[in-house]
Amino acid sequence: MSSPTAGGAAAEPGKLVPPGATLGVLGGGQLGRMFVHAAQQMGYFTAVLDPDADSPAGRASHHHVHADYGDVDALARLAGLSDAITTEFENVPAAALEHLAVARPVAPDAAAVAIAQDRIREKAHFARCGVECAPYAVIETAQQLEAVPADLLPGILKTARLGYDGKGQRRVSTRAELATAWEDAAGLPCVLEKLLPLDFECSVVLARSEDGQMVHFPPQRNLHRDGVLAVTEVHADNMPAATARRAVAAARSIAEGLSYVGVLCVEFFVLADGALVVNEMAPRPHNSGHWTLDACDVSQFELQVRTLAGLPLNPPRQHSVAIMLNLLGDLWFVDGASEARAPHWADVLALPGTHLHLYGKAEARRGRKMGHLNITGDDIEAVRGTADFAAALLGLPIPLSE
Repeated sequence: MSSPTAGGAAAEPGKLVPPGATLGVLGGGQLGRMFVHAAQQMGYFTAVLDPDADSPAGRASHHHVHADYGDVDALARLAGLSDAITTEFENVPAAALEHLAVARPVAPDAAAVAIAQDRIREKAHFARCGVECAPYAVIETAQQLEAVPADLLPGILKTARLGYDGKGQRRVSTRAELATAWEDAAGLPCVLEKLLPLDFECSVVLARSEDGQMVHFPPQRNLHRDGVLAVTEVHADNMPAATARRAVAAARSIAEGLSYVGVLCVEFFVLADGALVVNEMAPRPHNSGHWTLDACDVSQFELQVRTLAGLPLNPPRQHSVAIMLNLLGDLWFVDGASEARAPHWADVLALPGTHLHLYGKAEARRGRKMGHLNITGDDIEAVRGTADFAAALLGLPIPLSE
């Protein structure tokens, strides 16, 4: 099945790509799957390129190009199928996006993705935008390691590239621990970030169009466990209003500084004294924005479709308070089970306001993102009560709040 225009003349950036055309995506994971669902709901055909022959997005898409992201022939096939192309995660090679952009509109562009792939470049961009991050030092050489200021310890050593969900990160308290951690990282370029007194974490998901129009969702309050997002809570009082305004302004400045096109998530730390510092950005929809699927009139994935296709951006409206629970593969192994057993979904879905989203992954593994559960309602206390009950049924730690 193909669209009427796929393989024809390349659409120009900023031009409307109407429903009935084909939208392509690099990456076949859950974010790609939800993008595909949103695009298909709006009348688009879809094409996915992913090295996994059984990828969740590939199984849901009209076309699945089974190949590595650096395969030039496969990229040409994706371009031939698609009228515009996006990415579902930031670790696709920026060179692949550059290659595709010769033939088709690509959003976000390779330059923005390349900055998000490298913590050193990312922090430099934050500074250019006037957005404060935690004090840090770049460590690329033994000389830089020796010159690290003492007041940056204790801190967190993070590899500059390919780190997400807590991967490539290690807490260090002394110079000896720092040296060992850098050696264990094989001497790769790293940043050492000073540990700061944290009150809570939050994030902002926004969308920016080619012509500079920008919309955003309400800032989200997030709880991480072992470096992985566990809970997101969104309602009018989830953080001080001034903090929310500062977070939105900072995220907009970061997007504007990139001339960004697409959906962008910016994550922040809120410190004990109320100060706001940026952590990192993700040039795509984000785990912390999954609540928008059930609590808003427009989801983050529909905004991804709209920015890619050049459609108008309407400010999203939150119609329900929401809590999102991340569902990892560990839930399939509760009570010491050696073989995977699906949770009791019927019991969970008997609770009011519950919305289950599973990602179509064939095998449950510990630590693997298998899905999420959104709980919506009119009253945050009632939604919290339902979320705690659902967590207990699933075997998640409770209470859910910090």
